[in-house]
Amino acid sequence: MKRLVFLLLFPAALTTWVACDLLPTPADPPNFELLFDGKSLHGWEGDSRLFRVEGGSIIAGNLEKPIPRNEFLASKRAFGDFDLRFEARLIGTGRNAGVQFRSERVPGSHEMIGYQCDIGEWSKGLIWGLLYDESRRGRMLDEPEQKPLARAVKQGGWNRLRVLATGPRVRIWVNDFPTVDYTETDPSVELAGRIGLQIHGGPPAECHYRNIRIRQLKPGPHGQK
Repeated sequence: MKRLVFLLLFPAALTTWVACDLLPTPADPPNFELLFDGKSLHGWEGDSRLFRVEGGSIIAGNLEKPIPRNEFLASKRAFGDFDLRFEARLIGTGRNAGVQFRSERVPGSHEMIGYQCDIGEWSKGLIWGLLYDESRRGRMLDEPEQKPLARAVKQGGWNRLRVLATGPRVRIWVNDFPTVDYTETDPSVELAGRIGLQIHGGPPAECHYRNIRIRQLKPGPHGQK
């Protein structure tokens, strides 16, 4: 009797297994688009004397002589709302770099204007993941406490950074530590623009950038994502 029950149940179990196997799997999350192919500066423009590709990284600056002025390698495309991820490390005597976003080149100048996700340090401590307003208001717009930031940053090593820009809201993380949650209140500030990799003018330094990727987002209400 037990064997008969098993035989009667087995086809039903098999049918259920096959049906489950044919169900559609959940869709993967949207893919990130590579902004740097790891081999060339395709899709970017800037001074080739200060930006080069080595070992799968974009290297900004040099360790042989001082950097005469701020320089930027700018994306040829502009972006509005996005989730930007990249890795960076800073070496040398100079201690300042950063990644511009929602920015543009200043006509007739080497500068860019717009938001910058800062990298390095200043007189008050570390600036990794701080939000600076380059060539516009010329000040930090948001910053975390220094002690937890110092625990999160790998000085001289690779650090993972994330910039999430949705409407007027900008959030930044360094190695998963939240550094910035800023909402823009000035309606004249552009909420779209180019991305730029900076090396700051000053003592010899190199900032290495790699794994630069972006996911464009549809604008949401009040900058929420």
